Amino acid sequence: MQFPAMPSPEQIVFTYPPDEFEKFVEEWVPALDSLYVRVERQGGAGDHGIDVAAFLTRRGLEGPWHNYQCKRYKGTLAWSTAAGEIRKMFAGVVTGQFIVPEQYTFVAPSIGPSLQQALQRPISTRKDFVEALRETTDKVITDLGPRMRREAEELAADTPFEIFQTVNMKKMLQQHKTTDFWVKRFPPESPPRPAVMAPPEKPEPREARYVQQLVQVYAERWPSEASTVTQIAQHPTAGPHLRHQREAFFSAESLRRFGEEAYPEGHFEAIVKDIYDAVVDVARDDHPTGWKRLHAVTSQAISAGLTQTVFAQHVRPLDRTGVCHHLANENELTWCEGEGT
Repeated sequence: MQFPAMPSPEQIVFTYPPDEFEKFVEEWVPALDSLYVRVERQGGAGDHGIDVAAFLTRRGLEGPWHNYQCKRYKGTLAWSTAAGEIRKMFAGVVTGQFIVPEQYTFVAPSIGPSLQQALQRPISTRKDFVEALRETTDKVITDLGPRMRREAEELAADTPFEIFQTVNMKKMLQQHKTTDFWVKRFPPESPPRPAVMAPPEKPEPREARYVQQLVQVYAERWPSEASTVTQIAQHPTAGPHLRHQREAFFSAESLRRFGEEAYPEGHFEAIVKDIYDAVVDVARDDHPTGWKRLHAVTSQAISAGLTQTVFAQHVRPLDRTGVCHHLANENELTWCEGEGT
């Protein structure tokens, strides 16, 4: 089977809830302009349409500043939603919360065509906005009262709508990549793991030792029914078990080859060491049969913690069992008493 690739940074951002998306934007904004003296996240109730504010002077909201309005929706950000945020901004200005920002950027994973088209026509969009503002029933405006409402309308009519803009998510990610937050937020990009090798119909010479050990396990448990390769192949339990163990061996072998081709030297060996360290005491413990020891060891391997590396993300449960057989193939693990551990 083909294993799925890790999600891209863009796909990860699309999964963020609103609060996490605002944090992401807060991390990104400083990469835009070294002239910002301070960047603050202010999103929340009563934020007057400010999610992330970037200040060009120490006067904060009373001096030149840029607003980054974050909108994280399942769909695209439309003009109707953006217009509501712009109304909030004008209400905030006339009530003395801040001055009009020099730049107002809508930040969203996906920008809808209605918003793109509106911002491409700033003069006509302002005209339409002011006309709609006079008729709006939005409480943000109606709660202002007649005098402040007129002030908001006049302010909107005098404000150049060129200050409103959007940002492309791909460009945003490229800029975020220049910050120290990138490596903490996104896993390193890695190639997809190729399809797992299927075991050949008959064991190959390189499988000799671990297969021999498995034959001993079956012969010990079913001495009169599964003590030869021919009997094992026909046995209702031993036959399927052997096939599955060989699949595990080749799954781990596929992982080993992938590690050699796609990662620096030593990644697969680190996985092997982690699993060996996790199972060796279990293997050395007393077990009534080799069958019991084998199952105790592979169960421990499947639940063992691995050192978190970029390569460890590719390890599957079947690989862990397969690593045990790689170790058995090198006589690092044995299943039946008298074989040595």
